[in-house]
Amino acid sequence: MPNIEIRKRSLTIETVFHEGGPAPYKPLRLAAACAVIRNPFAGFFEPDLLPFMAELRSLGTLLAEELVTALGGRERIEAYSKAAIVGVNGELEHGAVWHEAGGWAMRQVLGEPKAIVPAAKCVANTGYRLMVPLHYIHAAYVRSHFNSFEVGIQDAPRPNEILFALIMADGGRIHSRLGGLTKDQVTVHDGQR
Repeated sequence: MPNIEIRKRSLTIETVFHEGGPAPYKPLRLAAACAVIRNPFAGFFEPDLLPFMAELRSLGTLLAEELVTALGGRERIEAYSKAAIVGVNGELEHGAVWHEAGGWAMRQVLGEPKAIVPAAKCVANTGYRLMVPLHYIHAAYVRSHFNSFEVGIQDAPRPNEILFALIMADGGRIHSRLGGLTKDQVTVHDGQR
């Protein structure tokens, strides 16, 4: 990984016990694994980002495996997402490389779920916090699993860095009761690849 120089990593786990109503059968656990790396293209235009994107798959695998372990195994994962925050000396496309690299890695680690991996990305100052959308891993339109999770690190990304994040959850929202498609009703055209 010659272009991937990690300055720091973080793992954040949030456990939701209730949302003002009765305690659920099981708490909801959400987690974000982040890596802050040097941006090899900060300050100049690189026309070919494809080699960097391919190289990032190994970082994606590392973060995805960390999340699966933290949440108790891949069979427990029900929702996912990915995010990138690019330091101000980079460009949005430097974060967009994570669409394929992070999404590919999560699919490999989770056993090829069928839904597209939602994402959020931005160019921002150090310490920026990004709200990232999540949805069900096997079909994008399962309403109970539409959620969001905040990612960010207080001293990152610095101007010449990128923060890459993967997010997973072991269920849908606590007390979800707004109808719509349910997990057990999913068919081929419900937001699958």
